[in-house]
Amino acid sequence: TDTGCEPVPGTWQAIGMAGSDTPDVTFSEVPAAAVGGVESYVRRPGFQHGGIGVAACWYGGALAVAGALRRAAERHADPHTDAHLGAVDAQLQAAGTVLRQAAVEIDGDPLDTRGGARTRGMRVRAFVESVCADVLTRVGRATGAGPLCHDPRHARTAADLAVYLRQHHGERDLAALGALLARPEAER
Repeated sequence: TDTGCEPVPGTWQAIGMAGSDTPDVTFSEVPAAAVGGVESYVRRPGFQHGGIGVAACWYGGALAVAGALRRAAERHADPHTDAHLGAVDAQLQAAGTVLRQAAVEIDGDPLDTRGGARTRGMRVRAFVESVCADVLTRVGRATGAGPLCHDPRHARTAADLAVYLRQHHGERDLAALGALLARPEAER
């Protein structure tokens, strides 16, 4: 194109989040100017706050996925379905509380003058990711393949959430949190 930026055809094959249409791109002779130092973008307080916003989106997706479990439990009494629903409800309640508390802390120190944004963001994202992953697992175990095969909205929501959750990098992000907690001076 005239801008020097071209999408690479066929590079976005995701079933989950298919609507985001996020292919790889190539750049050719595009002028650029540095706008900050190494890692300055990811070290600014707003970056960490934004990561919590992403976790809130994961949470919203998990609430939607959990709807299939609630509907299954309402249709007929089954102790296993009820147990999964109870566990999912407790976890989602806790995740919502963690997200609301993070919002209060961010509002109280939006520029991160106290220096807690990175730790807060990593903790919140790790917790919410684990809750959302467990919701996907429990809903699938309790409801079987039925909603995935017969309810297109649920199938799309579950696939979207599974892909979106991978913005958390699992053990790599947990290790980064552990290193930050063990050696905070290395962060400076």
